Amino acid sequence: MPPALDATADTPLPQQAAPDRARQALWAAIAMVAVWGSNFSVQKAVFNALSPGGFLFARYLMMPVAATALLLWRYRFRWPRVPRADLFALLKLGLAGHLIHVGLVTFGIHWSTAFSSSLILACGPVFTLLILRWHGVEQLTRGQIAGVAVACAGVLVFLSDKLLGGHWQASGGDLTLLVAASFFSYYTVSAKPLIERHGGVTVMTYATLLGSGPVVLLSLPAGLAVDWREVSPMIWLGLCYAVLISAFLGWLVWGWVNAVRGVARSAPLMYLMPPVAGLVAWALTGERYTGAKLAGAALTLAGVAVAQYASSKPNDPVREAPAPVD
Repeated sequence: MPPALDATADTPLPQQAAPDRARQALWAAIAMVAVWGSNFSVQKAVFNALSPGGFLFARYLMMPVAATALLLWRYRFRWPRVPRADLFALLKLGLAGHLIHVGLVTFGIHWSTAFSSSLILACGPVFTLLILRWHGVEQLTRGQIAGVAVACAGVLVFLSDKLLGGHWQASGGDLTLLVAASFFSYYTVSAKPLIERHGGVTVMTYATLLGSGPVVLLSLPAGLAVDWREVSPMIWLGLCYAVLISAFLGWLVWGWVNAVRGVARSAPLMYLMPPVAGLVAWALTGERYTGAKLAGAALTLAGVAVAQYASSKPNDPVREAPAPVD
């Protein structure tokens, strides 16, 4: 089996590691799943205070600073040179991952609920599978087809109470998140060859730098509408948690986890994120779940898991579970 590509390094690392390092990676992975799961509730509180546009404005003033700091720490002033064609590819990656995906996720979470958001975004591997099939990279097995069908049925069951109850804003939020998940799958597929050529740090930071400007420009009116002097310390803390810890640091930690444990052993942990999000939302915001919603969630996650792991190829790209950029 070839070595797993470390998202925080420019060279592959062996999948096997010393037992102590492997245990550290496991605990780091569990910690990141907890961070990402709780971040849905944190973001909703921040969005309510700043507005989704205000959050995006602040996030994409902070993210380029963090990306630049990482490049300076790693390379000082001798940043990696990237061919013009790959720079254009990184621009497209930045627009797909940051402008479109993160923009849609932000508004989708604001309109929907924390648990719904986490479950819908967990459907990303299904879209990755369909994109790879569309490009002729992946041939669907019967198990994968069955998994996609089960996941779709689960989503319909999960959304049924909102659709039948006429909760159109929440339903629109969930549909927005489905579209966002498809763009993250495009980001995942498009980033893989670039990461193999230039390393994860270069791809992540350059895509962030190239994609941040358009987001700041589009969110500028919303950002200027926020009275930043009146923003409470708790909201500032939530903003830093969502941007610097969950998004930026989380990407780096997950890359290290994949390098130490291997992608195949780390990816299944992502299925713990919706239950964590649901428990946090229940404890902090009082979100309630019907039997149909819980059954739909279980059916969806089961279908996604089957679709993701039913391939006969051990190194199938669909099995990969990169850290979210949102």
